Amino acid sequence: MQAVYICDGVRTPIGRYAGGLASIRVDDLAALPLTELMQRYPQIDWNQLDDVIMGCANQAGEDNRNVARMAVLLAGLPQSVPAVTVNRLCGSGLNAVGDAARAIATGEAQLMIAAGVEGMSRAPLVMAKAEQAFGRTQTLFDTTMGWRFVNKKLAKQYGVEVMPQTAENLADHYNISRIAQDKFAFASQTKAAAAIKAGHFEAEIVPVTIPVRKGEPIVIQQDEHPRLTSLEKLAQLKPLFAGGTVTAGNASGINDGAAAVLLASAAMVEQYQLMPKAKVLGMTTVGVTPSMMGIGPVAATQKLLTRLGLTLADMDIIELNEAFAAQALSCMQQLGISEDDTRVNPKGGAIALGHPLGMSGSRLVITAMQQLQRSQGRYALCTMCIGVGQGIAMVLERVTD
Repeated sequence: MQAVYICDGVRTPIGRYAGGLASIRVDDLAALPLTELMQRYPQIDWNQLDDVIMGCANQAGEDNRNVARMAVLLAGLPQSVPAVTVNRLCGSGLNAVGDAARAIATGEAQLMIAAGVEGMSRAPLVMAKAEQAFGRTQTLFDTTMGWRFVNKKLAKQYGVEVMPQTAENLADHYNISRIAQDKFAFASQTKAAAAIKAGHFEAEIVPVTIPVRKGEPIVIQQDEHPRLTSLEKLAQLKPLFAGGTVTAGNASGINDGAAAVLLASAAMVEQYQLMPKAKVLGMTTVGVTPSMMGIGPVAATQKLLTRLGLTLADMDIIELNEAFAAQALSCMQQLGISEDDTRVNPKGGAIALGHPLGMSGSRLVITAMQQLQRSQGRYALCTMCIGVGQGIAMVLERVTD
């Protein structure tokens, strides 16, 4: 098996719902980090790019018809470069990196881009077709996130609870208190605010320029979602469900964003004089009970670490996607990770930064890679829960000089 190197990764800022990026078509948004990689590496013959794999969870609007291929063309990559869109819901962007790494590891590819995109602000409303002639019972669905066109058999067997309810299930099952969730959310916001102030995200963010009819273009170069507030104010937020603990303050956001990662074999690294930053050691996925979907990272992490002959103690960075504080804390509890472990999301997580579904996994890889470089650590774990009951995990190793 060939070594798989991550040579670079870039992302847009993460936009708030109906925020600064909402005016950008999803396919145009997906093209932005691809264009940035092309500009950063003019020495690469992009005709040699074997494939672009892009994660996207929705695919019901401007991200339909293989948004990866549309982004490749919009970015100005050669028409000979193929592209495929993958959908593992929240894990799509991380899955894209893993699929690209596997292609290089087996020798079937030498140079790949793995990416992710989600434009949740622009997710359309969709209407079901009538089930009989002249039917008057058409149903309208909001495709921003969650279930639609539910199969009654699936609902009867496994339930079709919305994502916040699955987080409540975990909070109840693992005794995760409201105050613990709010403290975790506050810590995420605090870490993200400190990272932004220190400029730690600047290396991974490509500014987005938005033309306006009159005046200077708007330039968005910083994540919009972070909202640092006090624990007292977090405690005042009403739960989403009566008697529950999950609130808008201890849950991730509904967001827009795109990211792209450049992966190469040793031969491509040498040919184009690239500077690899990390190696992909492996990726794995698992299935779990849909109503407890947030616990997916536990089994995925255990399965992958066992396969690689590593332990959590070996990990210097743990990027655990924060779909909900209850979900993250449940996973940490079951993995034996303390609530104040400084390795976990050292620059904040999705509660603070946001969670554009198909993009988030790629963002985790980029952030973990940058943090390994900054801290000079050796290993990073990236892991996520996935709707309908799955988990995904990946381990990176920093490339030393």
